[in-house]
Amino acid sequence: MIVALAHVQVAMPRGAEEQARAYYGGLLGMAELPKPDALAGRGGCWFVGGSALLHLGVEEGFSPARKAHPCFLVDDLEGTEAALVAAGHACTRADGEVPGVRRFHTHDVFGNRLEFEQAR
Repeated sequence: MIVALAHVQVAMPRGAEEQARAYYGGLLGMAELPKPDALAGRGGCWFVGGSALLHLGVEEGFSPARKAHPCFLVDDLEGTEAALVAAGHACTRADGEVPGVRRFHTHDVFGNRLEFEQAR
């Protein structure tokens, strides 16, 4: 039976690793993890923040995910939103849709939908 979520993979275009590093590593403060040698040649990159493990994988004919998305728990929802907005990423608040949950949606540098929720 399932006991936890090991990682989430989000697609990215080929050759855009530096953009991924700037967004996920620089803007969101996630640490980059080295990919195993057997996978490194495929491109993409891996990041970790707290217990969240994110794999960005190269997808030929890339098209961003507009509905499916990971949701990241953060300790400062307003601060995260302000940092994203200051960097030019529009955020849409979704407070009140789920009782007791404060959250917003945005899109990463590739157009993939992301959700951020205040850790409880």
